[in-house]
Amino acid sequence: MQKRWVLEEQGNRGQVLALAEALQIDEVLSNLLVQRGITTFEEAKYFFRPDLGHLHDPFLMQDMEKAVLRIEQAISNNEKILVYGDYDVDGTTAVSVVYQFFKKRYENISFYIPNRYTEGYGISTAGIDFAAENNFSLIIALDCGIKSVEKVIYADKRSIDFIICDHHLPGEKLPQAIAVLDPKRSDCDYPYKELSGCGLGFKLIQAYAEKNDIPFEEVTCYLDLVAVSIACDLVHINGENRTLTAFGLEKINTNPSIGLKALMNVAGKAENYTVSDLVFTIGPRINAAGRIDDAKHAVNLLIADCSVSAFDFGESINLKNNERKEHDLSITGQALNMIDQNPLLINRRSTVVFQENWHKGVIGIVASRLTEKYYRPTVVLTKSNGHVTGSARSVYGFDLYEALCGCSDLLLQFGGHKYAAGLTLLPENVTAFSERFEEIVASVITEEQLVQRIRIDTEINLNQITPRFVRILKQFAPFGPENMAPVFITKNVYVSGNINLVGEKHLKLCVMQEGTPIFNCIGFGMGDYIYAIKNSMPFDICYTIEENVWREQKTLQLNLKGIRIEGAASE
Repeated sequence: MQKRWVLEEQGNRGQVLALAEALQIDEVLSNLLVQRGITTFEEAKYFFRPDLGHLHDPFLMQDMEKAVLRIEQAISNNEKILVYGDYDVDGTTAVSVVYQFFKKRYENISFYIPNRYTEGYGISTAGIDFAAENNFSLIIALDCGIKSVEKVIYADKRSIDFIICDHHLPGEKLPQAIAVLDPKRSDCDYPYKELSGCGLGFKLIQAYAEKNDIPFEEVTCYLDLVAVSIACDLVHINGENRTLTAFGLEKINTNPSIGLKALMNVAGKAENYTVSDLVFTIGPRINAAGRIDDAKHAVNLLIADCSVSAFDFGESINLKNNERKEHDLSITGQALNMIDQNPLLINRRSTVVFQENWHKGVIGIVASRLTEKYYRPTVVLTKSNGHVTGSARSVYGFDLYEALCGCSDLLLQFGGHKYAAGLTLLPENVTAFSERFEEIVASVITEEQLVQRIRIDTEINLNQITPRFVRILKQFAPFGPENMAPVFITKNVYVSGNINLVGEKHLKLCVMQEGTPIFNCIGFGMGDYIYAIKNSMPFDICYTIEENVWREQKTLQLNLKGIRIEGAASE
């Protein structure tokens, strides 16, 4: 697939030079900092040296005092407390953190995860009924609830109080809960707005610990799970989240919780975790519990205090993940065939595919895969409980949610944001929805938005990649949204030595410029370029710089994101 190379706006020249001098670093590195909004020595120190002292006072959050007081009251009165969370990674890690913290101090507490298939996302009537029937009088809702106005009213009628901890954007009206913790509230002055749901749970226990003279170490012991949530929920990794992630990764790589360690072992990678590893190794396995079976099994794993039971839970979840992969591959293959064999679908500006027996738990993953393949707004639909339900994904710059708003009269319900959404409709409306969605997308989307972009930070020559340059560059981690691994472009490189394929479709080669060292490169999925690259022909590359670990040996390599050859289509 052809991709657009987009060079980011370079940092202000004066700020770049001043910061380079203050830090005694290369101007390229200084430019990367300025691009990230870091322009002073103190800001750079904060960035490069995360410290738990950087965490904000949790009582700066609106309603935090009310939340802590209500929990203290519940414990004092021996009320039953239910910790309630969503079925994804963020929700299950949030429940695990808050439940474990209070369980160590209070016995009359349990947790609840709604079933993806029978209850759906967020706070459910079934969940509230469960609480009422089992005499719970306080629910702590994590990673959900900010728009559950009617559900909270229903709970109140059943004599149940709510504390809501949610990081999603509120609606016009807040639920009438005892406390609503959400930094995105218009009346909340909390300095950092991008916490994950689990991060909010962490702030809640941080506040409770401060109020009740509990050592901070009994709060920070859960940072490994907080880091998992931040990575897998794709929230910003800057500010407070950067600090939480840095220390969470340190714990993961030195002393992970029993449950997380078991999952790491069954996943086949027990050490040297990065944010990317959490996203692609740990996250899918935790999510598989809710996609294939019941997400409470993920919580049981994450709160395990015995290595034997943790291993059993981990093995079970790993098997669920293998089952998820089978569904994923099968449905993706069916969807690809459905599109490729239909000229009408191939030539559209959007993709809408429907098969009533597809597994509901993986259609979001399939939607993502189809978006990667065809790079256009995509909806994957299946049958569930008499209705048609779907997951939608978008491309860079296109507002998917707005497109669905234009189809609202054909939908029973929908929700989400610019790049991802869920929807439900009647079976008889599938064709009409497909046509309407295509009309809206085709009328709004631009040609540029239909071509995948590679975001490039800056241009460098290979001789600028020195050992000191790489040492400082590594300190830009942990990487993630708002602090992605820097992508560089280098022009006019040549192949040096052999060029070959790895695993049939991955390109492996060495490159150099005139008078520079030779650098190893890997281009995943770029095997087709083996026929276009000639030893004597200069070409351009864009890439990230990384360490490759093989049999405990570390070597530097360039991870290619694109190759551009004069006269050929760019990758």
